[in-house]
Amino acid sequence: MSPFRLLSLAGLVLLGAGFLCRGILPSPQQLSPLVLEDPRQTPTDPRAFSVHVGGIDYQIEPLFDYDIAGLVVSLHDSATWWDTIHADANDHLNVADLCMVWGENAAAGAYRHMRFHNAQFTCYFSFDDEQRVRAEDTRAVSNNHLLTVDAAVARAIRHLRVGDQVRLRGRLANYRHNAGFSFYRGTSTTRDDAGCEIILIDQMDVLGRAPSWPRALIGGGVLLLLAALVVWYRTPNSARDW
Repeated sequence: MSPFRLLSLAGLVLLGAGFLCRGILPSPQQLSPLVLEDPRQTPTDPRAFSVHVGGIDYQIEPLFDYDIAGLVVSLHDSATWWDTIHADANDHLNVADLCMVWGENAAAGAYRHMRFHNAQFTCYFSFDDEQRVRAEDTRAVSNNHLLTVDAAVARAIRHLRVGDQVRLRGRLANYRHNAGFSFYRGTSTTRDDAGCEIILIDQMDVLGRAPSWPRALIGGGVLLLLAALVVWYRTPNSARDW
């Protein structure tokens, strides 16, 4: 086999393996004890206040202090190019959505029998085995809209990956603006409904990182494919092996 074909094949194998494995989630035994607990919601100062982000003045209405630790099973960056909902709404405060499992779901490992997907404003999940995914497991899943005015916190949030374990502390809050039109979004305040939690982040702590080896496989695959292109380019036309 020619060097070009060998490098190309090896690169494609590594690339495919990396993409297939990048969403692998840790086992329940690998989770932080905090992830096995339910979120904590306590009274807070309810006075509204203003923040200025992206040229827009927002009114924040705090409802509860909130502390949640969970395993990230899906996520969405609100700044991605195809997100039209946040762009059309002048919503620069909602940095990202994190879909997380915690509590009973995390302890039982039910998340390993579920499929998760984030759209622009919603986390969807499905499962086939009702024996392994119980009602209390579906309760212990939440889509969290993360608000922050701190650029460093925003960067840290955007560096999170599926498989990371994270603790979020802040306030459940409603928020609004009146920049050209009236905009309002309200948070869920119970884990027993289908609504999303809107959290104004005060502190984020990474409790555990997803394995890095799938990304290393992807990087290695890309390098091998680039090497294959270099070999092909430097090979005389008459000797190129397609």
